[in-house]
Amino acid sequence: MTIGGFDEARGIRVGARAVVILPHITSKASVGHALRSPEAKLAEAIGLTRAIALDVAHAEVVKVRSVQVSRLLGSGQIERLAGLVASMEAEVVIIDGRVTPVQQRNLEKLLKAKVIDRTGLILEIFGERASTAEGTLQVELAHLQYQASRLVRSWTHLERQRGGFGFLGGPGESQIESDRRLIRDRIARLRDDLEDVRRTRGLHRRNRQKAPWPVVALVGYTNSGKSTLFNRLTGAEVRAEDLLFATLDPTMRAIKLPGHEKVVLSDTVGFVSDLPTQLVAAFRATLEEVLEADLIVHVRDISHPDSDAQAQDVIDVLTSLGLAPGQRETPMITVFNKIDALDDEQRELVRAEAGNDAIPVSALTGEGLEQLQAAMDLTLRADERVHRITVAVTDGRRMAWLHSHGEVVGQSGDDESLTLQVRLSDKDKSRFDAMS
Repeated sequence: MTIGGFDEARGIRVGARAVVILPHITSKASVGHALRSPEAKLAEAIGLTRAIALDVAHAEVVKVRSVQVSRLLGSGQIERLAGLVASMEAEVVIIDGRVTPVQQRNLEKLLKAKVIDRTGLILEIFGERASTAEGTLQVELAHLQYQASRLVRSWTHLERQRGGFGFLGGPGESQIESDRRLIRDRIARLRDDLEDVRRTRGLHRRNRQKAPWPVVALVGYTNSGKSTLFNRLTGAEVRAEDLLFATLDPTMRAIKLPGHEKVVLSDTVGFVSDLPTQLVAAFRATLEEVLEADLIVHVRDISHPDSDAQAQDVIDVLTSLGLAPGQRETPMITVFNKIDALDDEQRELVRAEAGNDAIPVSALTGEGLEQLQAAMDLTLRADERVHRITVAVTDGRRMAWLHSHGEVVGQSGDDESLTLQVRLSDKDKSRFDAMS
């Protein structure tokens, strides 16, 4: 609840001033970030900070030659930053990296401000964005697993029924042991609840597999334009903003393609570099929608300077799910989105880079969407072969389905039944067989 500009759940004023620090460890470059510049990573950290309604008063890259076990940064760096925090009247310091419980406690004492690391920041965003019962359960479990490992401060209320999970405030050290017990109990209950959710989702998925419609899953880095593309293709009004993690909970809508009367399109959670391990596990049920897809559409923000690195982050997550190209037979289409943000020269370069392997589009203006829809339809039909199927002449529903989902290349029969030669994919044939 927000009262007079103060967010009770987070223990900090909405719009409070924040200083964002990116520790750039020069002694051992991270392989996963080889494609990213420190400046680009800092820009993303600023976006994440603004996503929870904090006012970024200052942001900078701090070179770290040797990580200090007790306080992360060197004493001279901390002294300078403490003066900066005081002069800016900042209430929060965001450290875009992993901060241990001991480092967090010491930094807060030395900087005289609340400190939150990248994992805590992303969890806080997810806490505010999750809207379904399942999403809320998943985020709360992720937060508790994170909090149980540190408990520098305990959190404000274990039974709170709203988004945001109190990283930025709490009653203090005196309740740590009590909170540990409550957290363990709550984690156990959440796991049971999520297992029930997974079973329910499994039943829904099996029902969808029996339904005669293929599923297409949109995946991509956060803020790549997936939801805008989803809205453009479906005519829906899913939240689509220039905001990191604007979409968390999976959304599904039916669309038509040139050769398909009905296809289910799924908009999924956006990926991000250094996604907290707690969230990868907690959101696996959400990502299972991708596991069951007949086609994956990878949406890239081709106008972003770190587009290649972002694409690699998405592939890394798909690899962890066994869905990367070469791991499974699920086909993938790559979309170069936001070409409307490019000038003419950049557009030509992007089109040359795309070649036959990607489709340049603008979800905002609709440019390239006909080509994308045609490619989706063609890919879904790529494994088609001719099947001989016999149906009763009175079975108009099945007959219509075969004509709308396949290509009838021949038929023969009598007054009671027809034997059709129909070009269908094996999956569509299985869907047809499952029709009652």
